[in-house]
Formats: sequence, structure tokens, C-alpha cells
Amino acid sequence: MKTLKTILMATVVILTTSTAWSQDKKANNIDNSNIALQGYSPVSYLDLGLAQKGVKEFKSEHKKVVYYFTSAEQKARFDKNPEKYLPEYGGYCAFGIYAGAKFRVDPNKFIVEHGKYFLFLYNLELDAQQLWLNEKDHNKLVTTADNNWKNLSVTYN
Repeated sequence: MKTLKTILMATVVILTTSTAWSQDKKANNIDNSNIALQGYSPVSYLDLGLAQKGVKEFKSEHKKVVYYFTSAEQKARFDKNPEKYLPEYGGYCAFGIYAGAKFRVDPNKFIVEHGKYFLFLYNLELDAQQLWLNEKDHNKLVTTADNNWKNLSVTYN
């Protein structure tokens, strides 16, 4: 009986842990190493309006997701208030979220607006940042994307 309880308890712990882990991958555009933003610094996006690759000497983990920074100062700013520096829609393409789907992004395609930054898909066939800008109604796009994100944040790609 004691063995059965132990096995049952271990199963519950494993299922709970794996569910929590998979939720991070659903809501965050991360690679298999849990690195966000393809290693670009979230502080550079928001504070400098630049896409800058971070370095391995300056990294932080927040809710099981790894972020890289260009300096110790950037890392300290993030560590002080990580929620401020998180990308909108978990780092997925903002226009994709607006349209109801998750897409990977080009970390060099972004917009900073109202103290937040939004990343976009870019490839030979589609420039999602330009589609967003062409709409000329940032607030409408964000409202729709925010509503879509409530459902998309708990789904896989």
C-alpha cells in the first residue's frame, strides 16, 4: 500500500512538472534550450530601441526562460523588473497573433510602442512588420491581438 501511494505521488509530481514545463513552451517563443528572443537582449529592444545580441556572460532566467544581455547593467535592470522587459505575446509575431496564429520572428523586425515591444515575422514572402504598420491603427491591432493571445498562449504552434 505504501509503495502504491509513493508511485501515485511520484506520477502526480511528474505530470504536474511536465504540464508546467510545457506551458512555458506554449506561451514563449523559445528554442530547445529555453532561450528567448534568439539570444537578443530584451533591455536593448525596450530601452535603446535596438536589436542587439546578448552574450553568455550576462544572462538571467525568468520563469524557466533564459534571456541574454549586452552588459551587466542591462542584466541588473532586467533582474530588478523582469516583467517590464518581456516581449509581447511571448516573443511570437505580433501580426500573427492579431491574425490568430503563432509565427516565429526575425529578431531584427520589431516596434517599440507605449513602453512595450512587438516582434514580427520576416522572410522573402512576408514582412509582417510592414503589414502591421500599413494598418495605421496600432491600438486596434493590439486590442485584437491581446484578445487572441488569451487563447493562443495556451496552445502549441
